[in-house]
Amino acid sequence: MRAKASIAAKAAPTLHVEFEARASGLRLHYDVCVQSICEQFTVNATSETPRYRLRPHRPGDIGWVISRHGALYAEEYGWDVTFEAMVAEICAKFINEFDPARERCWIAEDDHGPLGSVFVVKENETTAKLRMLIVEPRARGMKLGARLVDEAITFAREKGYTTMTLWTNDILHAAKAIYLARGFVLVKEEKHRSFGKDLVGQYWNLSLA
Repeated sequence: MRAKASIAAKAAPTLHVEFEARASGLRLHYDVCVQSICEQFTVNATSETPRYRLRPHRPGDIGWVISRHGALYAEEYGWDVTFEAMVAEICAKFINEFDPARERCWIAEDDHGPLGSVFVVKENETTAKLRMLIVEPRARGMKLGARLVDEAITFAREKGYTTMTLWTNDILHAAKAIYLARGFVLVKEEKHRSFGKDLVGQYWNLSLA
C-alpha cells in the first residue's frame, strides 16, 4: 500500500501538469472557436452593410427622381398624381435652366441602382434652395438623407450663398429631423390642400454665413 501511495505521489505532479496542459489546450481550442465564429459574423455583417456612392446626375436620372417621388409618396402618404406632376415641373426647370457653376444634383447609388437624390437650385444670387430630397426605403438607416443634405449645404457655402431655404410638409418627420439637426429654422407655416390631402406646408431657412 505504501509503495502504491508512493507511486501515486510521484505521479501526481505529472498528472497535474498533463491535466493543466489538456485544460489549457481545451481553453485555447474554445478561444479559437469563439474567435472564428465572431470573425464569421463580422465578415457577414460587413459584407451585408450597404455601400453607396454619390455622383452628379446623368441622362435617365431625372426620370427616376420624378418616378420615385410619385410612387413613394403615393405608397407612404397617399398623395395623388398631381404631386408627381409638380416634381416633373421642378425637374424640367432644373434641366432647362441648369447653372452648373451654382447648382447641383446628387444621385446616390449602389450596385443595384439609385438610392436617393437631392438638389441645390439657385433661388437668387444669395439664396440657394434645397429640393427633392428622397431616400429609397432599402437605404433608410444608412444616414444617407443626412449625408445628402450635408453635401448640399457644403456646396452652397462653397458657391457663396448666404442662405439656404426649403419647403416641406409637417408630416415628413424624418426629413425635418435632419433639417433641425443642421440648424434650419422654421420661418413660416401654412395650411393647404394639395396632392389630394389637407397638409401643412413649412418654410425653413438656414444661415450659411
